[in-house]
Amino acid sequence: MHFVCRLGTPEGRVVEEIHESQDRGSLLKELERRGYYVFGLRQRGLSLAGLFSSGHRKVSKRDFLIYNRELAALLRAGLPLLQALDLMLERNSNPRFGSLLREVRERVKGGEDLSEAFAHFGDVFPPLYAATLKAGERSGELEQVIRRFIRYLRVVMVARRKAITALVYPLVLLVLSMIMVAVMALYVIPRFEDFYDGLEVELPALTSTVLATSLFVRQNVLWLLLGSCAIGFGFYRWAVTPAGRYLVDRLKLRLPVVGPILHRFALSEYCRSLATLLSGGIPLVSALGVGTGAVGNHYVRRRLEPAIGLIREGNSFHDTLDKSGVVTDITIDMVKVGESTGALAEMLGEVSDFLDEEVEMRLERMLALIEPLMLVLMGGVVAVLLLAMYLPMFSAWEDMA
Repeated sequence: MHFVCRLGTPEGRVVEEIHESQDRGSLLKELERRGYYVFGLRQRGLSLAGLFSSGHRKVSKRDFLIYNRELAALLRAGLPLLQALDLMLERNSNPRFGSLLREVRERVKGGEDLSEAFAHFGDVFPPLYAATLKAGERSGELEQVIRRFIRYLRVVMVARRKAITALVYPLVLLVLSMIMVAVMALYVIPRFEDFYDGLEVELPALTSTVLATSLFVRQNVLWLLLGSCAIGFGFYRWAVTPAGRYLVDRLKLRLPVVGPILHRFALSEYCRSLATLLSGGIPLVSALGVGTGAVGNHYVRRRLEPAIGLIREGNSFHDTLDKSGVVTDITIDMVKVGESTGALAEMLGEVSDFLDEEVEMRLERMLALIEPLMLVLMGGVVAVLLLAMYLPMFSAWEDMA
């Protein structure tokens, strides 16, 4: 569940943030433990329009990439931050993103750091971004850390685009096969019923089953659609809860063929986020908090969270990763080398590149296997339906002979 929280910070400011928690009491205890004074706490409602809006006002990665490229260019040209934000607001053509930028500009004008202004929006912007900006503000190299984040965002976008592009053809085959089966079941097969009545032969079990299924679907198509929508909506509402996300993401990793790909993609997100933060000068413990939150798979994220406490206690990073049980051996070995040589950020970048290559290779293998299997499956379904339709004719010809 998401809660809108009006908080007093330890520095004396009043902010309004969005936090996620299983229940109100747990969130209240967590906020008080972190030193916040809670003025108000309410669950964020879910409107009908919100069900069909994308990502609760989340900004698209493409718009965010363009924004950061323009901001880095303006800062490199020597423009003050406020003037750069004003110019970008004038050039902005996205109303939703423009309203967010306008609020960011007002907060910066009011005395907040740019990192604090973006952190205010919670999950609308990547948490990695606010942490990266904070590192740049502390070191005085804001433009350089923005460019580093741009490289990170570009790599992530390319990886996601490759995965989506590779899955387009199998999805098209699946949709076409479903349409074809639906047309045969609802339109073609019913035409044979009167014909079978005229044959006066006992219908084979396969034919009777296909006809009965077709009749049931035609008579209850509206209820089946409504029931499917209700089940899908109920599953979605459960899957967005913390417990639902955890279980669904855990099941995803156990899927044959697909599971190892999702596992390595989650580890790549983790390593690349840490590499970006450590390169910006953020300490390892602080980077782990943000980097863990950047992992999309909630099961992997929860298994990695104890690493923060273990490192605070003095454990080495590679040992904590080994104890998590979700990190591959090659990743642990490369992190161990990075720790011993003092080049952890560079080694984490190498690990993420290696994992991206492995994801791409496994994805290609999966597609090479899926495409012929789907074609065979489609042909098998059509063959069964045709066989069910023609079996009574064969029986009739045998009786006539």
